[in-house]
Amino acid sequence: MRRTILALCALAAIVAPEAAMAEPRHAIAMQGEPALPADFTHFPYANPEAPKGGDVTYCVIGSFDNLNPFIIKSLRTTARGIIDTIYGNLVFEPLMQRNAAEPFSLYGLLAESIDISEDRRVATFNLNPKAKWSDGQPVTPEDVLFTYEVYTDKGRPPYSDRMKRIEKLEKTGPLSVRFTFNDKADREFPLIIAMTPILPKHAFNKDTFDQTTLKPLIGSGPYTIDKVVPGERIIYKRNPDYWARDLPSKRGFDNFDRVDIEYFLNDNAQFEAFKKGICSVYAEADPVKLKRDFDFPALKDGRVSIGEFKMGIPPVVTGFLFNTRLPKFSDARVRRALGMLYDFEWVNRNMFDGQFERTASYWQDSELSALGHPASDKEKALLAPFPDAVRADIMDGTWRPPVTDGSGRDRAALKAALDLLKSAGYSLNGGALLDPNGLPFSFEILTASDSEQRLAAVYQRTLAKIGIGVSIRALEADQIQSRKQRFDFEALIGVTGFTGTLSPGIEQTFRWGSESANVEGSFNLAGVASPAIDTVIEAMLNARDKDDFVAAVRALDRLLIAGAYMVPMQYNPKQYLAYWTYLDHPAETSLYGYQLPVWWRKPN
Repeated sequence: MRRTILALCALAAIVAPEAAMAEPRHAIAMQGEPALPADFTHFPYANPEAPKGGDVTYCVIGSFDNLNPFIIKSLRTTARGIIDTIYGNLVFEPLMQRNAAEPFSLYGLLAESIDISEDRRVATFNLNPKAKWSDGQPVTPEDVLFTYEVYTDKGRPPYSDRMKRIEKLEKTGPLSVRFTFNDKADREFPLIIAMTPILPKHAFNKDTFDQTTLKPLIGSGPYTIDKVVPGERIIYKRNPDYWARDLPSKRGFDNFDRVDIEYFLNDNAQFEAFKKGICSVYAEADPVKLKRDFDFPALKDGRVSIGEFKMGIPPVVTGFLFNTRLPKFSDARVRRALGMLYDFEWVNRNMFDGQFERTASYWQDSELSALGHPASDKEKALLAPFPDAVRADIMDGTWRPPVTDGSGRDRAALKAALDLLKSAGYSLNGGALLDPNGLPFSFEILTASDSEQRLAAVYQRTLAKIGIGVSIRALEADQIQSRKQRFDFEALIGVTGFTGTLSPGIEQTFRWGSESANVEGSFNLAGVASPAIDTVIEAMLNARDKDDFVAAVRALDRLLIAGAYMVPMQYNPKQYLAYWTYLDHPAETSLYGYQLPVWWRKPN
């Protein structure tokens, strides 16, 4: 007995200092405090009284040959819905759930609370004792430990990189796991850990984890995989025994009894399927197409409706993205000249009925944007070690993309671009633009849809006016994804991420950081490797107050604009979603626009 007491005292002496570091918290925010109190009942954009039942069919473009989304041996279109930013995490869940009504705050899910030190170097997640896998087994600390072990040994980026920032990971109690972070971790990293999907140790074989599989997986999420038709269809069935259905962070979510995800080869096939009623929803960003093509019977008689949703986040940046790993795109002056030749005014008038706006910043229409803001003293201090990284007009906030006369042949714009190319050693000879080695300058643009082809064709015509040869290659979505994964392209129409954000974080490392530039499967498609960008991203991730954070993001914005890694095109400030009216949704919209996981089917 005395030995037991001494052992307990010794254990208390070991754990007491860190146990006293903080009180358990129901939520955590990247900046400031979470908006919702500990006794909150539901997220504001969810309807806690939403009826349950019925089915919904989501349609996507591409194919799949694997149900495990955590490995590299698969296509990027793999198994939508397993973990999904659009359709929800149907099978696997993280320790904490993100509230889409805030820039970046997380609330309890698999972990009912978090203890975190003030410097965010130590975080203990306290698992919810009710948390269970779909086969009824409890979620345990061993599952968390296994998750990080198998991700590190067999997973794909970014999951395989998590342990590089963790000094120690240990079980500290029957339902608690402590993460101790090393010097490579930043203030955001505990939140990234909280959002990492957790896997059941008993349901996976570590030795074969990195092999593709079409066998339904066991997770803790609200749905189980009911049926798989390889490459064509995945059917999810709502788990009636889902452990978290009454949690505040899940109340009003997961309202369909069945979720079908259908795969199509291209956008035209998907749209036709929507018109026939096969697909329940159809996202369309082009208001001209809404006017031109949405005239089918179901829309006219009210069976289909077009919802317009307001977003509170910066728009996703879309544009012609260059593979800077290639010598032809290694000179920023060349990329900048190419950027000067996108005729937004012509495109907007002739293709979008004048309803789009020009994208000029990576955080457009927010306080994080550098547009119109002279660099602050904090920004200047961050950029001081890199005096040539940002031009004066971008530093003082006066830079804007060139404005053409909209004719499609603005001679002033063409001359300005050609003069810049000449300063980089290029020359015109017989109507062809020659690079510094005397070779014709040409490149190929990959496209994945008819709309992308039309935009590429407009760009092609403009570039041809100064002797640049552009070819356009149309590929199926799965081919495009495979080429992206291997960085096997010259230029393509790409995006900087799945969504815009008011809380940029570690994902910026994966999109723009040097360490991801040559990692197969990373999202750094442009191959950006810039010490200046690495520095400001690190400052952003370690910012302790809002002023420091805004300064770091604006500095990053200036560097990305100056680097001209892509030619940003245009955006529509409105979000549209066509849907069959047997569906309904909450009145309140999140910062990120509509949230399909909180929609429901109207009772018959």
